[in-house]
Amino acid sequence: MRAHNERLVLSLIRRSGPTSKAEIARLTGLSAQTVSVIMRALEADGLLRKGARVRGRVGQPSVPISLNPEGAFFLGLKLGRRSVELILTDFQGQVTCHSSEVYDHPSPAAVMEFATLALRNTLASLSADQLARVAGLGVALPFGMWEWRVASGDL
Repeated sequence: MRAHNERLVLSLIRRSGPTSKAEIARLTGLSAQTVSVIMRALEADGLLRKGARVRGRVGQPSVPISLNPEGAFFLGLKLGRRSVELILTDFQGQVTCHSSEVYDHPSPAAVMEFATLALRNTLASLSADQLARVAGLGVALPFGMWEWRVASGDL
């Protein structure tokens, strides 16, 4: 249940932007104590960061919480009919590194050569702390991609 609630809180902050604990509790229906426990754990993991206190409202000043862009990094490899791309995004979804190559027809060898070099260069551009926070690699490619060359008569 805790993992579900953590994903719920992270999704809400991602969609809504900087949000106070009280607002998160109100929007999710979770208790204030549950939200506090989740927020402390996510902040300790480096996934969240606190903003400046917002004063001028009734009660205690609220502290907006946002996703820490350095909290995690994700790689994406997209293979297309005429190009291949590798991107690195931060935890807020901003592209921080992009490499691409255009080709007439995809071949496994050309794609692997590009992916190996682009991945090596991208990872080399990260600090040791950032490298430790790379969470995964997603790959997207059309169904039956390698059959295109056969269908076009190039093989």
